[in-house]
Amino acid sequence: MEQILTAEERGILLRAARQTIESRLEHRSCPQPQASGNLKKKCGAFVTLTKKGSLRGCIGFVVAARPLLETVIEAAEASAFHDPRFPPLDRRELPQISIDISVLSEPRPLASLDEIQVGTHGLIVRRGLRSGLLLPQVATEYGWDRDTFLTHTCYKAGLPGDAWRAQDTEIELFSAEVFGEQGA
Repeated sequence: MEQILTAEERGILLRAARQTIESRLEHRSCPQPQASGNLKKKCGAFVTLTKKGSLRGCIGFVVAARPLLETVIEAAEASAFHDPRFPPLDRRELPQISIDISVLSEPRPLASLDEIQVGTHGLIVRRGLRSGLLLPQVATEYGWDRDTFLTHTCYKAGLPGDAWRAQDTEIELFSAEVFGEQGA
C-alpha cells in the first residue's frame, strides 16, 4: 500500500495510541484529539504492541465504521487490555512497550494465488463461521513463502493448514501502511 499518511498524521496516531493506554493505566479519561485530513477517513487499522521484540497484544478492525483516529484509539485500548492471548497490560510494562500501527486497504477477494505478494499483502481466510487474519509483515518477520503464509492464516482461523486449497474457503487480501514508534 502506498503511503497515504503524512509524517504528522502518523505521529498523531502513535501519540493517541500511547496516550490512550497511559490514560487507562492511570485511570484518567482518554484524550479526544481532533481528526483532520486522512485521520477523518473511515479505514481499518490494527495496533500491535511488542515488549522486548515479542508480541504483547494485537487487535484491530479490518473495515472501520468510524474515522481512522477513532479506530486506532479503540484498537490501542483493546490491544493493551483485551487481547485474549495476554493478561491486561500492567503499568510497570509500559516503558518496555513499543507500538506499531497498520492502516489497512479495503480487503478484496483473491482471484488467483499468484496475486499474493508476501510482505505486501495480508490475508483473510474464511470458511463457515471461522476466519483468520494475518498482517503483511507477519510473513516477512517469519521468512514465510506464500504457501506457508496461507497455511498459518488457516491455523489462525482454527482450520486445518491446507484449508486454503478447498473450494469452500474464501481468501481475501489487503495491503497495509505499517509504521511504529521505532521509525516515527
